[in-house]
Amino acid sequence: MRTLNKIREILLKHIDELRRIYKIKEIGVFGSFIREKQKRNSDIDILVEFKDENIPDLLKFIEMESYLEKLLKKKVDLVRKGGVRPELKDIILKEVVYL
Repeated sequence: MRTLNKIREILLKHIDELRRIYKIKEIGVFGSFIREKQKRNSDIDILVEFKDENIPDLLKFIEMESYLEKLLKKKVDLVRKGGVRPELKDIILKEVVYL
């Protein structure tokens, strides 16, 4: 089972590539892996912020989510920081661990 440390290790190994290909400004993990409540079938919740002028279209966003799933060998729920629902924003921003 993946741990937060392993997830961070994998993402950090590929951070330059993620920044170059997807023009990300920040990337972090939130959800069950942060709270150490993950189960075998839990997905990995990833919060991403893009450089303002480089917000990807839907296809590029889905491509990035798929790329992260291949890297992490786990289902990923990719969330754009600017797209977080208002009722969840405070909770997510308090618990997110950025790389």
